[in-house]
Amino acid sequence: MVHSNTFSGKLADAAINVFMVFVIIICLYPLVFVFSMSISDPLAAAAQEVWLLPKGFSLNAYKLVFENPDIWTSYLNTIWYTVGGTAFNVIMTISLAYPLSRRNFFLRGPVTFLIVFTMLFSGGLIPTFILVNDLGLYNTRWALIILGAIGVWYVIIARTYFTTIPESLIESAKLDGANDIRIFWTVIIPLSKPIIAVLVLFYAVGHWNSYFSALIYLPDKNLQPLQLYLVKVLVENTGLADSIMPSEEKSLAIMQIKYAIIMVATLPILFVYPFLQKYFVKGVMIGAIKG
Repeated sequence: MVHSNTFSGKLADAAINVFMVFVIIICLYPLVFVFSMSISDPLAAAAQEVWLLPKGFSLNAYKLVFENPDIWTSYLNTIWYTVGGTAFNVIMTISLAYPLSRRNFFLRGPVTFLIVFTMLFSGGLIPTFILVNDLGLYNTRWALIILGAIGVWYVIIARTYFTTIPESLIESAKLDGANDIRIFWTVIIPLSKPIIAVLVLFYAVGHWNSYFSALIYLPDKNLQPLQLYLVKVLVENTGLADSIMPSEEKSLAIMQIKYAIIMVATLPILFVYPFLQKYFVKGVMIGAIKG
């Protein structure tokens, strides 16, 4: 902000404040609307009478959602993919990014070229599907974990961050008798909490929101994540309402069920973000600018 005592400065501050309030409203309104629709009276929701605040009150949509076993199966699958996949992603990413940040690594240039090359060119969907099938990963949980093990853009950000760590720390650790692996785990990792938090958040959000890979590689519904189930309910109008509701009630409740599932799928990420926010900003700024 300008923070000026002049009239033009105060006017600029007021304009910035008004603009930011407008942006906040734009960002928050969809979430508030979805939540209000999910707890409103089914008749009001079906008639599209809810615009901001809920009309009436009903938790029937959430009751139907949580009573459905497919929801819980998909939810647990998503948690497994998010936690396991994020841990695997972060370990693989920092293990690749750290050597690339050291100037004495003789393969630094060729390896960097190879990984950046994959950002521009890929094998395509059909060859990748054939490879996954030949490796025995088709219709297994590992298909969602291994295929996205390393994000090239995240490797670049992490590598840039690692270059900001003073070389003198590494040299001091070597003088104390530490080898490269010990230096990595006892010196580098403790100093890299900001960038690790950024990677955790980015990878976790990616896993939580992913559905296309599951659509291609996981025909078994017992392995499918919540987002794929959400697609079936929102786009195909199948799943929850068809399995647990009589036909005369579907027209009133199916819209509410959709909004309730959206809230159930969104809230975990909203709860996690505030705890990582202080690391997030610092890690992104250092990883993207310095080095």
